[in-house]
Amino acid sequence: MSLTRQDLDKIAHLARLQITAAESERYVSSLSSIVDFVAELGKVDTQGVAPMAHPLVGQVQRLREDAITETDQHERYQRNAPQVQAALYVVPRVIE
Repeated sequence: MSLTRQDLDKIAHLARLQITAAESERYVSSLSSIVDFVAELGKVDTQGVAPMAHPLVGQVQRLREDAITETDQHERYQRNAPQVQAALYVVPRVIE
């Protein structure tokens, strides 16, 4: 599936990106290649392939001990805030 300039413009608008005319051809080509590659991956037969957590058999993720390493400094941080109410930061309303 090849993307068009209009597709790129829609994507750029949704992502709030400003793409110049000079950049647009390169982006159309690059994004089309990515979409085509993902489509190729979708054609692969994965029937009977079990999901795995790690590609190497017998390997596990090393986890650190779940221990508290920092002290609670909530009150110290709130002393710097302009306004606090019920242990929450009060900010100006931005949505009416």
